[in-house]
Amino acid sequence: MNVTDIAFPNLGIYLEDVPRGFSLFGLQVAYYGLIIGIGVFAGILLTVWDAKRTGQDPDRYWDFAIYAVIFSVIGARVYYVAFAWEYYKDNLLGIFQIRNGGMAIYGAVIGGFATLFVYNRLKKTNPFQMGDSAVLGLILGQAVGRWGNFMNREVFGEYSDGLFAMRLPIEAVRSRDISENILAHIGPGENFIQVHPTFLYESVWNLLVLAVMLLYRRHKKFHGEVCLLYLGGYGLGRFFIEGIRTDTLFIPGTQLPVSQALSLAMVIFALGTDAAVRLRMRKAAAAKETAGGAAGETAGDEE
Repeated sequence: MNVTDIAFPNLGIYLEDVPRGFSLFGLQVAYYGLIIGIGVFAGILLTVWDAKRTGQDPDRYWDFAIYAVIFSVIGARVYYVAFAWEYYKDNLLGIFQIRNGGMAIYGAVIGGFATLFVYNRLKKTNPFQMGDSAVLGLILGQAVGRWGNFMNREVFGEYSDGLFAMRLPIEAVRSRDISENILAHIGPGENFIQVHPTFLYESVWNLLVLAVMLLYRRHKKFHGEVCLLYLGGYGLGRFFIEGIRTDTLFIPGTQLPVSQALSLAMVIFALGTDAAVRLRMRKAAAAKETAGGAAGETAGDEE
């Protein structure tokens, strides 16, 4: 394979000369950043559309988006660097080279949610209602943004010969992302690796979760439930996908993937919180009904 080629042999797809970027007025533009930017904008548009549908002020979401994007990008980079410090501690300038990749989505999620609560605290508004609209755009942005990883030849999994197996030239990927298992499957004279396209798996999973969220949002029982659906749905898919990725970040001093642990925690939190809120709502409704019945009986006695 040529260094710029990408192939999906079992699907009969061979892409020649897939560039990482292009030149615009002398400035080199990376597709990685461009696609993530498109994802962010598409996500904001979807969120604003849902805000209008639910009778909220769309301008508030445009205002919030400015802060959310800034702190999400910062969070994504800080998270990645923090858990890949062994690589960056001797390459401090590399911390600022985000065009080469190295943005952890969980860092962006944490930054986004933190911004959501701070913003609503300052505005004295309901963060859970805003969150239910915002997570629709968040997961759409994630689904689109994963194709930036495709252009960067990153976020792939272990060796695969399945239907969606992807071939990448060895020279085109980071050496630290090639596991021993992948190396063991490189045949004599071959200059490519064949792997799981985990970026694709996650993009498709995110779209499925988005579809469920869009269908369910009209039937939610309380503000914040769509947020919980996002946390549980995304966390569930990411837990399994993270298990086959080769660029996994580990909790320092362990062999426990930090994103896999966080994914499991998100699923447990989402299920537990949803169940607890629903139980509290049922108890409140039962207490109200009982109080109403007692009031009716008292009125009857007085007559």
